[in-house]
Amino acid sequence: MHQLTTSFVRRLRDRDESAWFELWQVFGPILRGQLMKWGNGRLGQETVRDLSQETLAALSKSIERFDPTRGVRFSTWLLAIARHAMSDEMDRRMALKRGAGKRPIHLQEDWMGGLGSAVDAAYEQKIFEAKVAAAIRRAEASSDFMSFEVYRMRVLDGRSGKDVAVQLGVSQPTISRHLQQARRELRTRLTEIVATWSFTPEEMAEAELAGLSGDDMLFDEALAEIWHRAASMDSEC
Repeated sequence: MHQLTTSFVRRLRDRDESAWFELWQVFGPILRGQLMKWGNGRLGQETVRDLSQETLAALSKSIERFDPTRGVRFSTWLLAIARHAMSDEMDRRMALKRGAGKRPIHLQEDWMGGLGSAVDAAYEQKIFEAKVAAAIRRAEASSDFMSFEVYRMRVLDGRSGKDVAVQLGVSQPTISRHLQQARRELRTRLTEIVATWSFTPEEMAEAELAGLSGDDMLFDEALAEIWHRAASMDSEC
């Protein structure tokens, strides 16, 4: 397992507020979308927000039991907790006694191994795309402003090189240099984010399978496509 992965889990266990904020920023929209899907129209936006916050609160209490060495995705562990919170909410709504006549369900370690096959492929795809979106945000914060603005206009907004050059008042060769600089930063940040949030070999390989390890053209196309899907999801949540 990558050192960045274990370091991040350690920060969560140490109650590092910046680590928890990052977790909420990356996975919060995914959780809200998943809860809306499970609710099947029966949950309002406010309830969904409350449940997603309850999920993270429960995670903070159970993070000590998360064992990355077992090769379970962090997103799977998070989904188990969200499902637990959702189940409690639906039981309350139906006025049922949870666990009547049988042992109550707790977030035991065996949840980690029991959800893998049940996790929706679409959920895992959204988790990966949330990592990519986080890498883009991090690259934007660390890049030269002009370089990232050129990349945004040229790749993410899909404008022509000539149009961008005229808009910014620079030559097309200058546009190319800025593109290269921003792309290098994006590749670096993507590698960093994937290493931080990936716990299995399959997760580590997702970027390559998505075309984000290929040549510049494939990289730009794949990144722009993912960015637009992530932005669409954020607006829905």
